[in-house]
Amino acid sequence: MQGAATPPPPSRASARAAPAASPRRETPDRDRLAQRIDAALPQTQCRRCGYADCRHYAQAIAAGEADIDRCPPGGAEGVRRLAAITGRAPRPVAVACGAEGPRALAVIDEAWCIGCTLCIQACPVDCIVGTSKAMHTVIDAQCTGCGLCVPACPVDCIQMRAVTGAHTGWAAWSAAQAGAARARHEQRRRRLERQAHEDDERLRAAGARAAASTPAPAPAPAPAGSPTPSTAGAFTRADARQAAAADPRRATVAAALARARERLQPRPADED
Repeated sequence: MQGAATPPPPSRASARAAPAASPRRETPDRDRLAQRIDAALPQTQCRRCGYADCRHYAQAIAAGEADIDRCPPGGAEGVRRLAAITGRAPRPVAVACGAEGPRALAVIDEAWCIGCTLCIQACPVDCIVGTSKAMHTVIDAQCTGCGLCVPACPVDCIQMRAVTGAHTGWAAWSAAQAGAARARHEQRRRRLERQAHEDDERLRAAGARAAASTPAPAPAPAPAGSPTPSTAGAFTRADARQAAAADPRRATVAAALARARERLQPRPADED
């Protein structure tokens, strides 16, 4: 299926959170098949297939969990390539995933950009540059036309413009461009993992410092009526009487303790 219209960008919900890959047990044969499928995908990382990125889509195809018709950027030629690898019958690109069309580039309206950096965070290949509260720009040579930056922009200052004329699918995209896009996406994935690890380490260190600087809580006061030893390590009959006055039920135990401790005290030597 081919057309000249620019493919619609993903929804805001799909741009914010990619679907998680379902857990599966990989085998060597399945892993090799997934690598071959991934190499045949255009690596736009657009998520229109319904997966987090091209690699996860390839793994789902290899596991028999996804059809080979869910990649509009690859188009009809892409489906034929996947059919040749998997042995499945070619079929038209799934309408639910969008239509095959010319490759588009993201263009930011500088007059409306507020420098929120949300498009930078959404870009799967790090082709948008800029800083907070400063105008952003797209590196055209690195843009895959995924469109994920469009729904991420809160002021709608990004448009997707077709740049390949009537050429669509793999006719509008080369293997060299796909390889470069895959490398940038992998670099971004590693960077985000490293940043997440560093953030976790900082939080743990801050928690440890806060715990070390917090003074130990004061011991809880003794309940009312508790016996107070007259001297350290000794409990006398006077203490027993004090305990009995405060709580008669403890009188027997307190008196017994006092008598026992008095018997343990050394007797003075008899004087000559």
